[in-house]
Amino acid sequence: MLLGGLILWAYWPATGHDFITLDDPEYVTLNSHVQGGLTRDDLKWAFTHTVVGNWHPITMLSHMLDCQMFGLKPWGHHLMSIGLHAANTMLLFLLLCRLTGALWRSLMVAALFGLHPLHVESVAWVAERKDVLSTFFGLLCLMAYANYWTKATNQKTFYWLAVLFFVLGLMSKPMLVTLPFILLLLDYWPLKRLSIDSSSFRSREIKKLVVEKIPFFILTIAACLVTYLVQHARATDTLVNISEGGKIGNVLVSYSAYIGKLLWPARLAVFYPFQPDWPFAQVLGAGVLILALSILCVRERNRHPYLLVGWLWYLGTLVPVIGLVQVGAQAMADRYMYIPSVGLLICLVWGASAVAERWPYFRIISGAAGCAAIILCTITTRQQLEYWRNNETLYRHAVEVTGDNYLMHYFLGVALANDGNLSGAIGEYRQAIRIKPDYAAVHYDYGLALTRNSQTNEAIVQFREAIKLKPDYDKAYSSLGTGLIQAGQTDEAIAAYRRAVSLNPDNAQYHFNFGLTLLIDNQVDGGIAQFQDAIRLKPDFTKAQHYLGVARQIKSSSQKTLP
Repeated sequence: MLLGGLILWAYWPATGHDFITLDDPEYVTLNSHVQGGLTRDDLKWAFTHTVVGNWHPITMLSHMLDCQMFGLKPWGHHLMSIGLHAANTMLLFLLLCRLTGALWRSLMVAALFGLHPLHVESVAWVAERKDVLSTFFGLLCLMAYANYWTKATNQKTFYWLAVLFFVLGLMSKPMLVTLPFILLLLDYWPLKRLSIDSSSFRSREIKKLVVEKIPFFILTIAACLVTYLVQHARATDTLVNISEGGKIGNVLVSYSAYIGKLLWPARLAVFYPFQPDWPFAQVLGAGVLILALSILCVRERNRHPYLLVGWLWYLGTLVPVIGLVQVGAQAMADRYMYIPSVGLLICLVWGASAVAERWPYFRIISGAAGCAAIILCTITTRQQLEYWRNNETLYRHAVEVTGDNYLMHYFLGVALANDGNLSGAIGEYRQAIRIKPDYAAVHYDYGLALTRNSQTNEAIVQFREAIKLKPDYDKAYSSLGTGLIQAGQTDEAIAAYRRAVSLNPDNAQYHFNFGLTLLIDNQVDGGIAQFQDAIRLKPDFTKAQHYLGVARQIKSSSQKTLP
């Protein structure tokens, strides 16, 4: 309880933070199904729809529960994530104690896990509720599995409880697909159900343990198929031009970089841009490091089995997000280390304890180092939390600590524009376009900022560029139509609005804008039809109702100009 209380205290400042514009709107602030709470229709929606390319109904139910309890007050949503992270920290402590009986080593691993600044992203970002929630169910699964093997009674009950928690975890975030392999690792150490010593290796023994995990592997395969199907159309095509060599290079560099960030958590950012061409020396160095550590852990598997288990835990749990199948435009992400970090922490803490047992004088040094690490992690976590206070502080920090980060320049521009700082937003959009000129969304928002800054002609150029890069960009067509009307180019505006309506016929605002433009061009019948479509889609659209009345009055009196 003291450990959980320490986590709550460390993360408490997050309860004063805002929602951010990166994924939070899709998950909460602009999601009407989530805001409706736990209704029957919304429960059905959660299980039949995807959000941001993911099918995770349990996560969506947790967001619905938050809205049921707190509405759109950010503090409540943050508090729930902090509570889950504290629960995960306590569960990890209890699990390691249950498996190993090593009280202080288990406490050290759990404390470092709970207080490490690398996990701030998973806790302070509302949209990453899926991280803390899936880990919560994953740890419950491991706890049930530990009881299944160590208790003489109710073994079947604990086994199927483990399966149930695994299902709930997968439905929170599919990254948990590697959990069956963690179960096999735990069979080796500390449960000692499996021996891989060359002199005593028994294929029947491992076959029995694998058969025991068949329900888990079936669920893993099903989750992988579902995840691939829902993400393939949206995310896996983001970086289609990446060569296989580029992917492998990024995998090796990322594996070594994650180790570095765990040991020295500096310059953390919400987004690390992908680099298709890493320097050969850096890739080679990363590969040598990973190979050397792997050889060391295999060689020490008999004397120090925790090294092999912790190392394979780290390598294996990162596989779904390491970039072998590229999803999104990031090279790596702090949130991906939420579960994998446990493996490295086991290696470090149990390794330090082994050294202390061999050289007793090292006990004081290792104890002092452990306490210092916890204190430094707490201080750094508090500092990292400050960057998550609002959109501007988060994106500005990311721009400062990463190089040529087009996405963070773009989101910083959006944040500045929303705060009314148009000159600052325009500057950030220009930086984003300089780095990635083929990013349609930047051109679109740049055009919006120019429009608000009374630079209509320049805005039209940006809207046209956005459409060139993304021919089905309905919002760009609509905004282009608005700019053309302001520039007095009515015919082109009508063509732009017609295209926007054809691309998204369910948008009431598009129909209204199209109808108003037709009315200005004295195409009264066409305007009436568009206003009627707008009202059909949005019955409380009062402006459309007003102009429908105006258009009908013009038609009935044969008046050719707007009153």
